[in-house]
Amino acid sequence: MIWNPSEGIHIGSLNLRFYSLMFVIAFGLGWYIMKKIFINEKEPLDKLDTLFVWTVLATLFGARLGHVFFYDWEYFRNHPLEILLPFKFEPEFQFTGFAGLASHGAAISIIIVMYFYSKKVVNKPLLWVLDRVVIPVACGAIFVRLGNFFNSEIVGKITTNETFGIKFVRDYFSPQAAMNQTQIANPDLAYDAIVNNPKFANLLAEVPLKHPAQLYEAFAYIFVFFILLFLYWKTDTPRKHGLIFGIFLILLWTVRFVVEYVKESQGGFESALGLFTTGQWLSVPFILVGLYYLFMAEEPLPDDIKI
Repeated sequence: MIWNPSEGIHIGSLNLRFYSLMFVIAFGLGWYIMKKIFINEKEPLDKLDTLFVWTVLATLFGARLGHVFFYDWEYFRNHPLEILLPFKFEPEFQFTGFAGLASHGAAISIIIVMYFYSKKVVNKPLLWVLDRVVIPVACGAIFVRLGNFFNSEIVGKITTNETFGIKFVRDYFSPQAAMNQTQIANPDLAYDAIVNNPKFANLLAEVPLKHPAQLYEAFAYIFVFFILLFLYWKTDTPRKHGLIFGIFLILLWTVRFVVEYVKESQGGFESALGLFTTGQWLSVPFILVGLYYLFMAEEPLPDDIKI
């Protein structure tokens, strides 16, 4: 399969990028799922608006800082202005967007923000909040990985398996390389020429087949999401504070750990530690915390019992 999608949907002068659209869908579905949960829990919906805003900000800022500190600190320590600005200043000024986001950073920031939300807004135990918020988070993870797929990023390693392998044209050729090789000034037209023009068949032949690691993750996260949904709505699992949260950590980060074996290196500190990739090392603590709550989660004491 050859993968060369356009960057988004053109509506007049507006270009709605698929990656951004996936985030919008993820947050929109997350809000809808939490609304159902809040109604079921008889919680005021005005508290949901605060949760939504805090979660969006925590996700974006946490994911950005996670990429900076976990994966590319050597670069950003010398370019601090680029951490929270969507520009490159060297070797020339260039708008880049936020090209680096890390899910581990988003996870940490969401947990921190949920602590303050539980204390200041909803007045519930932190684990009560986490047990419920991880359900839409698991749903959102599906669409984030689909966004990565549309962006031809976080691709897998080279494979000879034609059944699963995909030629990520935009991953192999940068926009500048595609234009240089085809002598076509427009990058989208250059990519289309590489894929469709027999004149550039040799360039297309250079593109290796790679595992669609993003789709592997997205497919696995579908099961994680429905397992959590089933546990919340069809079992008494929510009675034990921390149990759904623990199961979420085990399932989601185990998926991440396994898929890393077929994923191209994202950099970070793996060269120093060896054995595992950076993504795998960062997943291990989450899995261990999940195992802790899997075995230690307990039902809260009745309100009339003082502790």
